[in-house]
Amino acid sequence: MIEKIEITGNGYKVEDGFRKYVEKRVGKLDRYLPHGSKKDVVAKVIVNEIGKTRGDKYEISVAMEIPGGKVLAAKDECSNVFAGVDLVEAKLTGQIRRYKLESQPHRQKRSLRNLFIRRG
Repeated sequence: MIEKIEITGNGYKVEDGFRKYVEKRVGKLDRYLPHGSKKDVVAKVIVNEIGKTRGDKYEISVAMEIPGGKVLAAKDECSNVFAGVDLVEAKLTGQIRRYKLESQPHRQKRSLRNLFIRRG
């Protein structure tokens, strides 16, 4: 779990139920990170209320600071804050997987094949 999650609201009061939901959904994104960078990840979640006259739209933005100076960010607008968190989580999952592919070298398939070839 990502332990450092900062949740703030601009025009939106962050309640305990929403806080627990965000910690659950965003906190589990560390399973997709490379092993060396899981420890010091900081996630910042900001909820902005858009259309304050009716209070019917929210903008959820999440920025994850990964060691090494990399920042992964996602933003979405939705009428339900919980659904917005789900959409942002899906966007971050894709970004984390791309980051992991870029940062870790791939294994060569030839080396495994050579283990099972008989020489002689």
